Amino acid sequence: MALTRFERFVVWVLRGAGGMLFAVFQLLAPRRGSERSARRLPPITNPLLRVPAMQLARMIRRREVTSVEVVQAYIDRIQEINPLINAMVKDRFPSALQEAAQVDKLIEEETGGEDVLEDRLPLLGVPFTVKEAFTLQGMPNSTGLVTRRGVISATDAPPVALLKRAGAIPLGVTNCSELCMWLESHNHLYGITNNPYDLERIPGGSSGGEGSILGGAGSVIGVGSDVGGSIRIPAFFNGVFGHKPTSGKMHCVVSNVGQFPPATGQQPGFLCTGPMCRYAQDLVPMLRVMGGHQTDRLSLLSEVDLKSLRFFSVAHDGGSLLVSPVDRQLVLAQRRVVERLEADLGVEVQQLKLPQLKYSFQIWSAMMGAPGKDGKQPTSFAELMADHGTKVWPLWEMAKWTVGLSKHTMAAIGLALVEMFQRSHPTEFIIQQKESLQRDLEELLGTDGVLLYPSHPQLAPKHHHPLFTPFNFSYTGVFNILGLPVTQCPLGLSTEGLPLGLQLVVGKQQDRLSLATAVYLEKAFGGWREPGTTTIEAT
Repeated sequence: MALTRFERFVVWVLRGAGGMLFAVFQLLAPRRGSERSARRLPPITNPLLRVPAMQLARMIRRREVTSVEVVQAYIDRIQEINPLINAMVKDRFPSALQEAAQVDKLIEEETGGEDVLEDRLPLLGVPFTVKEAFTLQGMPNSTGLVTRRGVISATDAPPVALLKRAGAIPLGVTNCSELCMWLESHNHLYGITNNPYDLERIPGGSSGGEGSILGGAGSVIGVGSDVGGSIRIPAFFNGVFGHKPTSGKMHCVVSNVGQFPPATGQQPGFLCTGPMCRYAQDLVPMLRVMGGHQTDRLSLLSEVDLKSLRFFSVAHDGGSLLVSPVDRQLVLAQRRVVERLEADLGVEVQQLKLPQLKYSFQIWSAMMGAPGKDGKQPTSFAELMADHGTKVWPLWEMAKWTVGLSKHTMAAIGLALVEMFQRSHPTEFIIQQKESLQRDLEELLGTDGVLLYPSHPQLAPKHHHPLFTPFNFSYTGVFNILGLPVTQCPLGLSTEGLPLGLQLVVGKQQDRLSLATAVYLEKAFGGWREPGTTTIEAT
């Protein structure tokens, strides 16, 4: 199917006028590029920062280290790196240290033994961070909207509450894109977040602050949300693990309550809350805690025999004109995974092409804008920008932005402008493509299939560059629409020292398969790498 007239126009504008727009942006935006390029993250000096969360919890329970020592180690690291990456936007360090002291006192007084503590409080004393779009009691919940500057959360979002109930200690909240709908974590309330591997590059979005703080070793586990790749893209760009659980209104594993903005129309079936972490072994315990009893149907504790699984590899989306070609280093990294799986497990990885993936962006866009069962259209982006206040006129905001007077980012204004012309029901062709892709993948994956697919066609881009490649997120977004669970896995570093990675896609409620494969790939390829360490060349 050819591109629509509107889509052709958008591509022409982005490619032809992009240079001029970028030049204007550079003039208006404060620049500290020379400072950033000359400064790297300081190396990790405290060995506690290299210990997985579950191992930290075990060490704390066994009194090999105190929770205060662990929490203080992370506070020190955040204070060291946050001036460079601007990932944490509000901390609760004094409260976290008090809670850590209470944990240490509880352990001293516990008479039931370590097993009792592990069963009741599996994450006892372990620090974590939370995307600012979630409510965390006493912390801001603006989602980067200037008009929500004074909004302070009175309660905890359910996944946050469950982590706290399991003994974990929140350190603070992290930056996100304005209203959680862009690839770059930038807003006019908290500023721009940098990638810990290259401060000139983006950490992704919308959970970019979470990805950045994890990648820079300022956190070990964190909470993110994902409606188009907002967990997986930041996890990829920052070299960490991220999991989008099985989704759908009838299959939601982790509660999405307690987020701003709320999902409307059909969006509640696409939005996911999930774990982000530096170590693959922490994914299952985090998911079990965050989902509570809802995770029982996933059989997360069942042993997975990787040799009995069927593996498939799709190298790209089929060549959509809206999306960048897949970077050669990512193609080679995925090829190395195929070779390693075949050598280690004795399996044959089948190379596939799925032609419907060429329409991933159109599928995502059409379904996100589709009305709900009640016939009501989802809340428009312009309405969300207004947040029940003065109506936002996108064209007027664009005019104000050009003279530096808008409270909104260029990305948010651009999305509102696009929505003015594109809000419509999905076409019959796109619905057919979506349903055909859904059938093919569900039949292909079944209960024992794992699909390898790029997390994004590019390595972490330079700041603001996604303005000219806005559809590249469709490599992740299409799986939100299909409701399939996906795990993003790091695969070492590129020749530029940037993280490589790929997605593991599995059938609905088969999350344990991608999570088990993630643990294997961590062992095979080294998992998270400290920023600034020796690169692995993609040859």
